[in-house]
Amino acid sequence: MERVYKQMKKAGVANITVGVLLIVIGITMGVLNIVSGGKLLRSRKEILF
Repeated sequence: MERVYKQMKKAGVANITVGVLLIVIGITMGVLNIVSGGKLLRSRKEILF
């Protein structure tokens, strides 16, 4: 029975780790998108069609 609890603990730790990593990656990508969008808006006067 103890093996089951150890496996459940490992699975829980892995899920929490993956969740934290996904949150950090999501925040980072959002900030990068905002920054690149700001740069595009700033340089839109230079675009010729």
